[in-house]
Amino acid sequence: MTVVVKVGGARAVDPEGALADVATLREQGEDSEAQSASGRSSGHGPREDVVVVHGGSTKVDETLERMGIEPEYVETPSGVVGRFTDAETMEVFEMVFGHLNTRLVAGLQSQGVDAVGLNGVDGKLLYGPRKSAVRVLEDGKKKIRRGDHSGTIERVNAELLESLLDDGYTPVAGPPMAGREASRASEASSGDEPRDSDDGEVIAVNTDADRSAAAIAGALEATLVLLTDVEGVYEDPDDPETLIGRVETPDGWATLEDAAEGFMGRKVMAVKEALEGGTPEAVIADANAEAPITSALDGAGTHVHTSALATADQQEEP
Repeated sequence: MTVVVKVGGARAVDPEGALADVATLREQGEDSEAQSASGRSSGHGPREDVVVVHGGSTKVDETLERMGIEPEYVETPSGVVGRFTDAETMEVFEMVFGHLNTRLVAGLQSQGVDAVGLNGVDGKLLYGPRKSAVRVLEDGKKKIRRGDHSGTIERVNAELLESLLDDGYTPVAGPPMAGREASRASEASSGDEPRDSDDGEVIAVNTDADRSAAAIAGALEATLVLLTDVEGVYEDPDDPETLIGRVETPDGWATLEDAAEGFMGRKVMAVKEALEGGTPEAVIADANAEAPITSALDGAGTHVHTSALATADQQEEP
């Protein structure tokens, strides 16, 4: 089975446990193949295919602050808060994410895992239109902000990842993505909406790491594990005893969405996109747990299944 693991970039998250667990999963997969050949069962089953996706927005903010630049976040009319990435911020973003990617690859190599670092521009791994203008809410008024360097993922180069996995490599991927620039004619005729063709300039643009992991998991039809600094989604955000363990019905999904406040709302959005894209199961779990990936796969955290997104009509079908 293939697992896409997103390692968070929060200050409270230590990636070392996740990297060691990737090595364990690889070893289990190799042992499982050997045991299968000899007619013995491994218990856990083959889990040798792992794709690591990383964030790093906290490091971007820290670097901007050291440079005397104030990070800027904006709120959309729908209430979603996200980073506004101007040209200067984008340069810092590329620098920081490249550094983080290299460190994660080196960490996995130190664990004996043959890792390969990628960003979303490589091979158009993550590809879609650039959003140069975004709608924001300022002082209760809807406005258009121009000069943004962010994008919407429309396509994942799953073949690139599959070829690496087939050759025994562990891909380590992250933003930026390959952003397709809109032509001037397209901008003038469609209100800044980019054209759908693959023609035109491609530039590196920002995209959310959780949603990147979701897009990759969906394209690979892989289990998605989003590691963060809490045990999962709590029905009462201030009480870990109210952890939502399993979400399998539309009612459970409604409860999950209501409970997901702040940064967790973005993760739940990523879970939905992954399930809609082809992921059979998505998990939000604690990055600082012992063997965080294995424990998540074995039941820890908040597990969401595709049945949670079923419509009422689908629920009634025999």
